Amino acid sequence: MELDAEAFEAIVVDELDELPDDMVDGLENVVFVVEDRPEDGTLDLLGLYDGWALTERDRYGFGETPDRIVLYREPLLAISSDEEQLREEIHVTLVHEIAHFYGIDDARLHELGWA
Repeated sequence: MELDAEAFEAIVVDELDELPDDMVDGLENVVFVVEDRPEDGTLDLLGLYDGWALTERDRYGFGETPDRIVLYREPLLAISSDEEQLREEIHVTLVHEIAHFYGIDDARLHELGWA
């Protein structure tokens, strides 16, 4: 599947808007970023949480660099055959990375039915 960066980012924004309020209301000092590929250039990674989970910190101090949730456009496009599947993959990736912000590991994600 092919989609330019602007159209891809619009879908990411749409999917963020679809997430439950209780999932996104607690996100503080987090930015969402779209990059073409991970630094290693592979298509293996769909997203990344870059920061300290809430369970591993006390609080942010003034001037702290925000945590980042990165979605990788090319890997997500590579596993999607159409826009519906792309939206689903973006949604799942957002939920997965947001869960890492809250300190929820992969095993717990599966228990909760989020992954």
